[in-house]
Amino acid sequence: MTFQEFGRFIQQTRKSSGISQQQMADDLGIARATLSGFESGRVADIGFRKVLEMLSYLNYELTPQEVSSLPTFEMLRAEFKDD
Repeated sequence: MTFQEFGRFIQQTRKSSGISQQQMADDLGIARATLSGFESGRVADIGFRKVLEMLSYLNYELTPQEVSSLPTFEMLRAEFKDD
């Protein structure tokens, strides 16, 4: 998952939970512009702690996983989407 894809994931999850950018930003103690920039991929780095806080806020967690030589579902979906 790229940084931009991760930002879109946060945005989609936030929206599907019915949470506004302003509400999430206020609850996490970050600027709404920072959250907006992260979701759109314009912010290059917001810090690991903030990423973990966003995931936790949306009831997700980050789990390390060994890199596989096999394609992921997302890779296969993207390959067939381009056809």
